[in-house]
Amino acid sequence: MPKVACQGDDMTTMVRARNAMVAATVIAVAASPIAVAATTNASTTDAGAAPTTATASPDPTPVSPSLTGSTESRTARALQPTAPSSKRIPGTKCRAFPASNAWHADISALPVHPRSAQWLASTDAATTDLHPDFGPSFGEQPVPYGIPITVVKSKKKPKQRVRFGYADESDNVRYPLSRKTKIEGGQNASGDRHAIVVHAKTCKLYETWNTRLTNAGWTAGSGAVWSLKSNKLRPAGWTSADAAGLPILPGLLRWDEVTSGKVDHAIRFTIGSSHNSYLWPARHRAGSTNDPAVPPMGARFRLKSSFNVAGYSAHARVILRAMQRHGMVVADNGSDWYLQGTSDARWPNSLISELKRIPASGFEAVDTAPLQLSANSGKARR
Repeated sequence: MPKVACQGDDMTTMVRARNAMVAATVIAVAASPIAVAATTNASTTDAGAAPTTATASPDPTPVSPSLTGSTESRTARALQPTAPSSKRIPGTKCRAFPASNAWHADISALPVHPRSAQWLASTDAATTDLHPDFGPSFGEQPVPYGIPITVVKSKKKPKQRVRFGYADESDNVRYPLSRKTKIEGGQNASGDRHAIVVHAKTCKLYETWNTRLTNAGWTAGSGAVWSLKSNKLRPAGWTSADAAGLPILPGLLRWDEVTSGKVDHAIRFTIGSSHNSYLWPARHRAGSTNDPAVPPMGARFRLKSSFNVAGYSAHARVILRAMQRHGMVVADNGSDWYLQGTSDARWPNSLISELKRIPASGFEAVDTAPLQLSANSGKARR
């Protein structure tokens, strides 16, 4: 599926691979060894989640632990926050998931993944710098680069039906969409056309991909709904508005966070080719290879503690510290080492330029297996 991301001379076309919908099985990589799960609709049991349309139970079959790290590392413990530490989403009283959620997990003490060097090599980390896929668009499109967030404050229940291309893995409920809903790239954009809507009253998150208003009504490639107060995940094997089956919003860099001096979550990014599996808390595979030297959806990387942050601005250091403490999560296929943030006119080009100086070789993949409490919950071990 096309994903167009461009900034100046860095215009590229990103292609999202979504072949799990036609496969007979889903290869699910969790805290235990890689597991094979049925792709016929799956369900979860954590309370407070968004509604889904069908259910089934995954039937994991252990195979090689090559993507999940060493057995010894699974006994490790990482201290995770319990009190809210993130900034509220502007215009709401909502935070982007509980403080105990994996997005907010401190991964600074987790062991290096045994395939870290291979995963870095497969993404050309030695010769690639980070590319912020957000910031000033310099007239290339009518809105700044990045993914916008729309806040809805109406007390009325969402009323828009959406016809989905992947209806069997979408949440078929009413969505709070309107002509005022912000679309990634602008109303007439090509590319992924993500729409992210937060209902301020209910703290529900609605995300759609390839979002369009037609004469016949709203359509989208896929759609997913979350309660921002819950740690519940998508059904195993289901996509979302993202290839990894994860929510997009909690992985976006936001200007209000950076200026507050603290980014307390992992950052989503893309890679050119992914393994045909996924790591918790991701729920969906989107890979084109079974080569274990290629990272799967959900793989987590952190900036090395030895990385020298001297010479970077105060705002850039806020982001660098987040990369060291919370890391970055593989959330989609696209261009290697493209990280995402909100579409916001306040992003200074000087900061965007600084982020482009960060070498991908400064990162290492980590084994997140010690964090997992349940395969069907995003709550991280404390």
